[in-house]
Amino acid sequence: MDEELRNEELRDQPDIDIDEAANAEETIRETAAEAATETAGAATEVAPAQYNEASELADEPAPAVLPTGRRPKKTTIGGQALIEGIMMCGPRRTAIAVRKADGSIYVEEIKKSASETFFEKVPLVRGCIRFFRQLVTGTAALMKSAEISEEGAPQEGISRVPSGEEDDKPKTIQEAKNEQHVTGKEKSASKLDQWADKHSDGVMIFAAVLGLLFSVVLFILLPRLIVDTALHFFSAERSDSIKLNVVLNFIEGVIRIVIFLTYLALTSRLKDIARVWMYHGAEHKTIACYEAGEELTVANVRKMSRFHPRCGTAFLFIVVLVSILVFCVASVFIGVNVWWINMLVRLALVPLVGGISYEILRFCGRHDQNPICKIFIAPGLGLQKLTTKEPTDSMIEVAIASVQAVIPENSNEDIW
Repeated sequence: MDEELRNEELRDQPDIDIDEAANAEETIRETAAEAATETAGAATEVAPAQYNEASELADEPAPAVLPTGRRPKKTTIGGQALIEGIMMCGPRRTAIAVRKADGSIYVEEIKKSASETFFEKVPLVRGCIRFFRQLVTGTAALMKSAEISEEGAPQEGISRVPSGEEDDKPKTIQEAKNEQHVTGKEKSASKLDQWADKHSDGVMIFAAVLGLLFSVVLFILLPRLIVDTALHFFSAERSDSIKLNVVLNFIEGVIRIVIFLTYLALTSRLKDIARVWMYHGAEHKTIACYEAGEELTVANVRKMSRFHPRCGTAFLFIVVLVSILVFCVASVFIGVNVWWINMLVRLALVPLVGGISYEILRFCGRHDQNPICKIFIAPGLGLQKLTTKEPTDSMIEVAIASVQAVIPENSNEDIW
C-alpha cells in the first residue's frame, strides 16, 4: 500500500515540477524583456548625444574643434594702444587696462552710450561720427593712461623731515618771497586742474579737434600747398587744363603718402612711441587669439601674428587712396586752380573722404579673402611693420585684461 502511494507521489511530482518550471521560464522571459526594454531606452537617450558629437567631428576639420568650444570668427572688438596700456572697445562696453608703476594692472570700464543715433547707422555718415567719437574717447584714454601708469612709482627728489624736527630757523626775506612765489604757482595750477576736471568733456573734445586739425593740415592741406606752389612755374592757361589737374592731383597724393610714411618712420624712433607700438602689437595678437577661438593665455597670444587686416593703420592708408580719387574728381569739376579755393574744397570734402574710407574698410574686413579687397588691405598690413612691434609677456597680460573686460555675454553679438 505504501509502495503504491509512493508511486503515485512520484507520478504527480514531475507534473508539479513541469508547471513550476514553465512558470519560472515565463517569469524569466518577462524579466529579460523588461531589462532589454530599459537597456534599449537608455541606449536611445545616450545615442543622440554621441551621434551629434561624432557627426560634428566628421563634418568639420580638426582645427575647428577648439579647446574652449568656440569657433573662429571675425569680431568687431577693436582697440587703441595707450601709454603702458590698451583701450578696448566691444559692442556694449569700452575699457582701459594700464600697467601701473608698481606692476599691477589697472582696469576700468569707460561709460558708453547704450543706443546709437539714427545718423550712426547711415552709410557714409556713420563713419565720420564714429571716427570722431573714437577720437575723443581715445584722447581721453590716452591722457588718463599717462597718469595711471605713474601710480605706485617712488617719488624722487623728495626728502621727508621727521616729525618734530622741522627747521625752525628764521627765513630771510628772499626765502620768504621765493616760498610765496612757489605757493602762488601751486594755487594757480590747482585752480586750472579744478577747472579742467569740471569741464573734462569739453577739454577732451577740444584736444581731439586739435589733433584732427593737425592731421588735416599735415596730410591734406600741406601736400596741396606744395602742389599749388609748383603751379607758379606753369602758365595760367596750362594750369587750368584737365590733364594737368589730374597729374597734379596724382602728385599731391604721392606727396601725401611720402609725408605719411616719413611721419610714421620718425615717430617710431622715439622711445615712448616704440613702447606704444609694442602695445599695439599686443592688441592685435590678443584679438587674433580671441578670433581664433583659443583660450586667452600669454602662450596662445604669443604665437599669433601682430598684423591684423582690420587695423586703423589700414584705414589711414585707405583715406590716402580715396582722397586722391575724390580730390581729383573735384578739381576736374571745379576747373580752377586757386590755392585758397583748393584749400576750402579739401576741407569740405574731408568728411566725404572719411565716410567712403570707413565703408571700404568695413566691406574689406568682412570679405578679406576677396582678391580686390586684398589690394586695399595689403598696404595697411605693410604699414603695420612700422606701427606694431613684438610685445613683451607683460604687455600681453595687459592686452588680455582689456579684451576680457569687453567680451559680450552673447557670443554672436560681436560678429563683424
